[in-house]
Amino acid sequence: MNKRHVFITEVINHIKSKEAKKYVAEELTYHIKEAKKGWLEKGLTESQAEEKAVQQMGSPGKLGEQLSRLHRPKVDWILIGLLVMAFGLGFMPLISLGYIDERYFSISKLITVLLGGAAAVGLMFFDYRKWKKLGWLFYLVGIFILIILRFFASTMINGTPVLRIPSILTIESTMAIPFLFFAWAAFFNSERLKVWQFIPLFSIPLSLFVTMPSMVNTYIYTVMVFVMMWWSKFNRKIVIAVWTAIAGGVAVLVISFWSILKSYQKTRLLAFFYPENDPNGAGYLYSRMHEILTKATWFGNAGRKEFIPEAHTDFVFVSFAYHYGWMFAIVLVLILTLLAVRMVAVSFKIKDSYGKLLLIGALALYIVQLATHLAISFGVFPIISISLPFISYGLMPTLVNAILIGVVLSVYRRKDFILTY
Repeated sequence: MNKRHVFITEVINHIKSKEAKKYVAEELTYHIKEAKKGWLEKGLTESQAEEKAVQQMGSPGKLGEQLSRLHRPKVDWILIGLLVMAFGLGFMPLISLGYIDERYFSISKLITVLLGGAAAVGLMFFDYRKWKKLGWLFYLVGIFILIILRFFASTMINGTPVLRIPSILTIESTMAIPFLFFAWAAFFNSERLKVWQFIPLFSIPLSLFVTMPSMVNTYIYTVMVFVMMWWSKFNRKIVIAVWTAIAGGVAVLVISFWSILKSYQKTRLLAFFYPENDPNGAGYLYSRMHEILTKATWFGNAGRKEFIPEAHTDFVFVSFAYHYGWMFAIVLVLILTLLAVRMVAVSFKIKDSYGKLLLIGALALYIVQLATHLAISFGVFPIISISLPFISYGLMPTLVNAILIGVVLSVYRRKDFILTY
């Protein structure tokens, strides 16, 4: 036992990463025990078998150097580079709209970017595996935020309740999304989760989002959970059955809901399909976005002024394409898409099931925002208030997406910190 301890101690003394030391020690302990069993079966005594097993491992110095290189923490510079470019592009809508000259907007945007960058880098250095046992804590924090907003919201912004704590914080429903994301990664990684448990766990946050109301976060939360569910420990047949049942239930609710809508509410919904029927009312935004995009040129409309509603938030892509042109708009979409492509590429390198679930959830949350915002801009999705990641103005959307990138960086950093047995 002492020889084994001395050998392992000497090996890990050559390991530079503090995080990797304990994983190397665990792996070496396992292999020495397995080798020792073989020698014991050949008739050697306990001490002889221990000595032979240690000798079989080779030089502790050379082994330590090899394992140090293998278990060296990795930094995904490609993802970081894309994130920096996305942050930089986020200032461009403020410049084109003239907001960058206003002290409030410029300082607020800078603080948002700095906080987002700090969140991403900070999470990269945090060991994501420590979150695995905190699923229930994350879930309860997410529920607590939603309950506070549901019953104690002090004001409404764009139809969504928020709670203002003067000089400290503004609480909004988007804050619950990261906590629920971490919670579901832990739940789906557990083989003990049953379908009958999944239904109430999923329904409680959903009902709170719906009744606030916070339809955008209802949509984002639902997509996230159902995408992550496909990579859970559930049997694929069970997943498909749950998806089918939920889809059927949603269809029934939509049909029932339509029958009790008032005429003006139906007009708003139908405006997506027939905006020309109400060009000055519910169909105005659809017609206006189409008009602005038709005026966009390949190299932009510098100096020209067009009224674009919510040009720095909900319709930031339309504003970007109009002011900077389709060439820059394509570059913007390419960079934001490459962020998603990089997440996919990283996911193929991850063997840890929990880490893979985190990556799948982060990818789902990111893509649903990117794809939906672009679809709304081109008039192929009903208008809802959803941000373009890292480009739309606002603290919480940027911070949430920075957290997602930080999670991916954390998982990638430790992709080689896995036991080989």
